[in-house]
Amino acid sequence: MVIISASAGAGHEGASRELAHRLRTRGFQVDCRDLADIFPYGLGKLLRGTYHGMLSRFPWIYGSLFAIGCGFAGAGPITRALLRPVRPQVRQLVGPDTRAVVSTYPIATQLLGPLRRKGQLDVPVITYLTDFAVNPLWVSPGVDVYCAAHPSTRDQARALGGTEVRVVGRLVSAGFGPGTEQARRHARERFGLPTDARLALLVAGSWGVGEVATTAAEIARTGTAVPVVVCGHNEALYRRLRRQGQAHVFGWVDDMPALLHAADVLVENAGGLTALEAMASGLPVATYRPIPGHGRANAVTMAEAGMVTWVRRADDLGPALVELTDGVRGQRQREAGLALFRSDPAEVVAEVARGAAEPPVPLPKSSVFTRGRRGRRARRAGVLVCLAVAALNWYAHHHAQQPTAPGRRR
Repeated sequence: MVIISASAGAGHEGASRELAHRLRTRGFQVDCRDLADIFPYGLGKLLRGTYHGMLSRFPWIYGSLFAIGCGFAGAGPITRALLRPVRPQVRQLVGPDTRAVVSTYPIATQLLGPLRRKGQLDVPVITYLTDFAVNPLWVSPGVDVYCAAHPSTRDQARALGGTEVRVVGRLVSAGFGPGTEQARRHARERFGLPTDARLALLVAGSWGVGEVATTAAEIARTGTAVPVVVCGHNEALYRRLRRQGQAHVFGWVDDMPALLHAADVLVENAGGLTALEAMASGLPVATYRPIPGHGRANAVTMAEAGMVTWVRRADDLGPALVELTDGVRGQRQREAGLALFRSDPAEVVAEVARGAAEPPVPLPKSSVFTRGRRGRRARRAGVLVCLAVAALNWYAHHHAQQPTAPGRRR
């Protein structure tokens, strides 16, 4: 089996690693590939750097592009047309003994779907939706099965054209689970945290993006919780918080299950992997100051599903932390979060891989997105977007200080 992901934050890679581990225990040989290594001429690394730069320094640009992609009906077809030259490299990854190909990243889905639909892949294509919110690039004609976290995710995928969408829950490493009171006390002692205070663990993904410093200060000002901040690989953020006098700040943490056991509530801004790890650990989750784009989209979907509390105003932050820690809302969210892990998505993937699905019907050759005047316009628009992305990446590289990895985070 082949799993194609992208090193664009820890969420996609983390899902791929855990899925691969569970499939191997079921007897499959699994090959995990990074899109950044598949794109020719270093283009994958360029796009990854651009994405990182936009999230870190120009989040409004990323939010605008995300909104355009969600509101523009041609976003998917144009993306598939632009990715056409990369399809042969992807096809070469699928050997004769491959039983299925899994995507855990939208661009991988846009590459695999056309190959499957045109009959150039004779094995099922499965998309594991790592986000709760589904944007159009997650859905492509040709995908056999979509794996969704929640019925709300399933409904969004179907509305965008996904045919076979199954609610399969989520997966995180087996090390994440509810802790005992003894584990809580031990973890607080180990990390040097207050033993008798309400602790709000603040995370911002492996890249440490978003309004983290502002959020930490606002949590402290509520007087209801002590902020414990994890900066990930963002060493500049780590140093900034230390200079500002934040007492409990970590870089990259190697034992996140223990740190989650030490906390009373998680505060996050993207609906990513750590939010899922917190849910698996029995922690309630608050989304606050979500990053533009997928962060805000996930906040809407997860809040509507009852998985998180989206705190929209600073004045509501303190009461929300108290209610999530001690109130009925917190208990409901704990139960909803734990319910996500009662099923195993790997079982669904294995079931599809063992089946014998026929390739979907090919697209008509006269597709307006790939031929004729409209096709030429779409391709020219895509080229302009790529040039703009490259220019942004150059600007971010030459005119802004890049954060460096702080070493061991936890």
